[in-house]
Amino acid sequence: MSGSAPAAAVSQAFEERTYRKVTWRIIPFLFLCYIFAYIDRVNVGFAKLQMQQDLKISDAVYGAGAGIFFLGYFFFEVPCNMALQKIGAKYWLGPIMIVWGIVSACTMLVKTEGQFYLVRFLLGVVESGFFPGVILYLTFWYTEKHRAKMVAAFMTAIPLSGVLGGPVSGWLLERMSSVGGLRGWQWLYLVEAAPSIIAGLLTMLWLADNPGKAHWLTPQEKAVLLAHLESEHSRKKSAAHSRHTLAGAFRSWRVWTLCFVYFGFVMGNYGISFWLPQIIKDSITKDAFRIGLLTMIPWGVAAIAMVLVGHHSDSTGERCWHVTLAGVAGAIAFAVSAIPGISGVTALIALTVATAGLASAFSTFWALPTAFVCGAAASAGIAWINSVGNLGGYLSPLVVGKIRDATHSMTPALLLLSFCCVGSALLTGLFFRRKSS
Repeated sequence: MSGSAPAAAVSQAFEERTYRKVTWRIIPFLFLCYIFAYIDRVNVGFAKLQMQQDLKISDAVYGAGAGIFFLGYFFFEVPCNMALQKIGAKYWLGPIMIVWGIVSACTMLVKTEGQFYLVRFLLGVVESGFFPGVILYLTFWYTEKHRAKMVAAFMTAIPLSGVLGGPVSGWLLERMSSVGGLRGWQWLYLVEAAPSIIAGLLTMLWLADNPGKAHWLTPQEKAVLLAHLESEHSRKKSAAHSRHTLAGAFRSWRVWTLCFVYFGFVMGNYGISFWLPQIIKDSITKDAFRIGLLTMIPWGVAAIAMVLVGHHSDSTGERCWHVTLAGVAGAIAFAVSAIPGISGVTALIALTVATAGLASAFSTFWALPTAFVCGAAASAGIAWINSVGNLGGYLSPLVVGKIRDATHSMTPALLLLSFCCVGSALLTGLFFRRKSS
C-alpha cells in the first residue's frame, strides 16, 4: 500500500504535465486562428461605414449580405466535419483557412448587390468547416474532463477579436482611404485576410492530426493520451447502445428547445457584431479610428466576463442559472440602449453590459446539452443545435437592416434583440433548471 501511493502520484503528475504540454502546443495557435476567422466574418460591420455609400446599397441589402454568410455555414457544416475526419485536421483546417482568406480578400472587388451576396455566401461555405472542425479536433486530444475548459478558452477569441479587430479596422478606414487607388474598406478586406492565409500555411506545419502522429510527444505521453481517449470511447459506445441513439437527438424536445435558446442568443450576438460600429457612428463619433477604439470597450469587458462567469460555473457545477441570469442581464441592457433620446455614452455602456451578458451566456451554454443526452445523441444534438442556432446570424442583420430602412432608427431593432435574449433566458430557466450541472 505504501509503495502504490507514490507511483499513483507520479502517474498523476505525469498526466498533468502531458495535458499541459498538449494545451500549450495547440490551444494558443487555434485561438489565434479563430480570432482571424472571426475578424474576417464580422469586419463587414466596419467596412459598411464606407462601402455602403460607395456601392449605394441600403441597410436591408447590407443586412442580407452580412447574414447570408450563415446560410452557407448551415448547409455545409456537417459535410465539412465529415471531410475533416477522413482527411485529417492539418490538411483540412490549413487549406480552408487559406481559401477563406482569399475569399474574404475578394470582397474588396465587389461592385453590385449580387456580388456582395455571392462572396459572403462563399465565405460562409468555406468557414463552415473551421469552428465545428476545431471542436471535433479537440475530441481527438482531450476527454470530457478537460474538453470543456479548452472549448471555453478557445471561444474567448470571439470577444477578443473585437478588441483587436476594432482599432485595426478603424485605422485602415481612416488612414488608407485612396492609398494606391483603393478605398479604406478595400484595404480593410485585403489586409485583414492576410493573417488567415499565413496561419493556414502554418497550420499544415504546426498541427498534428492526433496524439499518435505528434512527433513532439514522447511514446509514454502518447500512450497516456490514447489510453484515456480509448477508455472514454468505449464508455460512450456502451452508453450509446444502451440509452441514447442518433435518431433520439432529433426526437428530443430538449434538443429542439436548446436550438431556440441558442438561436435567440445568436440573434443578439450578431446584432452587436454587425451593427455596433454603425451605432457608435450614429450616436458618438464619425471618426473611423475612434469608432474602432470605442468598440474595444464592449468586447474587452465581454472577454473578462466570459472567463469569470465560466470559471464560477465550473466551480459550482451550476449551468442553468448562469445562462439564464446572463441572458436576462443582456436583455435588460439591450432595452436600456433602445430608450429614445438616450446619450451615446449611456447607450455604449448599456451595449457593453449586453455584450458581456451574451458572452457569459455562451461561456456556459454548451454544458447544457451534455447534461441531457450522451453517446451518439450528444454529438448529433450538439451539431444540430449549432446549425439551427447559427441561422440567427442570418436573420439578425437582415431584420435589423429592414427595420432601419423602414424606421430610420435602431430603437425597434434593439428592442427586438432584447426580446430574443429574454426569450432564450426564460426557456433556459423554465426547462433546464433540474439538470443543469
